[in-house]
Amino acid sequence: MKTRTQRLFALLATMFLLAACGGTTQAGTSPSGPPQRGGTLTVLEAGSFAGAWPSGLDPATNTTGGANISQMTAIFGSLFRLEANDDGTNAHVVPDLAGGYEISPDGKSVKITIRDGVKFSDGTPFNAEAVAFNFNRDIKSTCTCAPRWPLVSGGGITTEGNAVVLKFTRPYASVINSMLVSNSNWIASPTSLQQQGPDQFKITPVGAGPFKVESNTLSSELRLTRNETYYKQGQPYLDKLIFKSVGGDQPAYQAVLAGQAQAYEGMVTTPLIEQAKANKQLSVTIQPPTSPYVIQLDTKAAPFNNEKAREAIYYATNVDAIRKGLFKDWYPAAQTFTGPGGLFHHATIPGYRTYDLNKAKALVAELGGLTVDLGTLKNYVAEQVITALKSQWEAAGITVTMHSDELNALIGNFNSNKWQAMLQTAGAWDPAAGVGVSFRFDSTSPFSGVADPALDTLLNQAAAATDPAQRESSYTQAGQLISDKAYAPYILAFAPANIASTKVHGQGLTTQIPPLLVNTTVNWDTVWMTQ
Repeated sequence: MKTRTQRLFALLATMFLLAACGGTTQAGTSPSGPPQRGGTLTVLEAGSFAGAWPSGLDPATNTTGGANISQMTAIFGSLFRLEANDDGTNAHVVPDLAGGYEISPDGKSVKITIRDGVKFSDGTPFNAEAVAFNFNRDIKSTCTCAPRWPLVSGGGITTEGNAVVLKFTRPYASVINSMLVSNSNWIASPTSLQQQGPDQFKITPVGAGPFKVESNTLSSELRLTRNETYYKQGQPYLDKLIFKSVGGDQPAYQAVLAGQAQAYEGMVTTPLIEQAKANKQLSVTIQPPTSPYVIQLDTKAAPFNNEKAREAIYYATNVDAIRKGLFKDWYPAAQTFTGPGGLFHHATIPGYRTYDLNKAKALVAELGGLTVDLGTLKNYVAEQVITALKSQWEAAGITVTMHSDELNALIGNFNSNKWQAMLQTAGAWDPAAGVGVSFRFDSTSPFSGVADPALDTLLNQAAAATDPAQRESSYTQAGQLISDKAYAPYILAFAPANIASTKVHGQGLTTQIPPLLVNTTVNWDTVWMTQ
């Protein structure tokens, strides 16, 4: 039975989730008949993002965990997971390895009950002590996916029977939604960690998820086999699940066509998506967008500590030209940190500065010129967008250098404060989660270009509130403040596509589930293949 708090958050998701704009699933992804058991599925992941796991797959030491949600959930399962109707509507959080939760009326503590009878794949108990052990490791992690809970000092993480209790210094009612994209959602076996040692455990980690590790070549190939002791009887359906890193969309598409793989997560190349849609042997699922592209500006240093320089970027950016020229008008323009597939979405912000080349030129002249270093993640879409931005900005008299970096290098640029402007995604299914709004705009985040106490207060209020209306109000005010101060212009609410053989079926792979971050979280225990 759901607790009052669980019902509240389920209601919140239902109230505010909008149907995806442009989300499509090609026919053949919802077959008749029950799932079939057996088969080996090879899934390709782009080496610039999900296909890179250079520091291994231990949740507490994996520095790219936010990109590796698919691999992590396959091995470790999840305390909580996001489910939705096949068309992406009615997205809601459900307990998975957790049995349930209860948030205190004041929002300052949460009690997470652990599902009874679950075991890690090494046969040891999956219990509250194991979860608390992991939580204590996770909060010290250097991963961008580490939880940033406002824990009380000493005693912030405790156990009560087979439950874990988190106590906070301030209300934090969004803790469960935010956990979905945190390494705290993936629980590792303390026994196997101790027996193997951390250096080996990151190669052959042990969890309680639907699959267990057979072999792992970092950032190359991860081979998994069915966990016969998985707590859901009869699942997973697949015998084996293999993840392979691939150089990008084109080689991935060719590999799927050649039968060397059966699925590819996160396709972003528009012409290839069109080709895949026309191929009757493939299913194409474009996910509901939740994380808009944003041009982050480092407002704490020159030139963007000057609001006029920031305004010049807003006015010089022609969003409609990018949407129509690069993306065939598939994806809606964005003016804030939410997308149509997520919670608290608003399409427009009053007074938002839109493209005006004459105003941009006048501001650049008033500034005596403007020189900008523009960076992004190395992938097709991001590189296409910054190339277009460079051309647009130069038309306004802005001097632009641009570069794209692998994920680890990009993270290093942020951590070392060596950046001026970055094309990134901002937001999540719940803005309080993971690389949501606070990740990009909170004063304490190393991945933020903003230090504004008023904005921090609004974001904290939104994360704290148990009332959906209060949360929406705070996020709306935060979006307005970001716009009024010209902190970061938005581009569009983009979401990648999954392509798969029509013989492959599964939640989040061939059905729509709003992405928690960039790629959708696939529920691998539901995936099966027609033999």
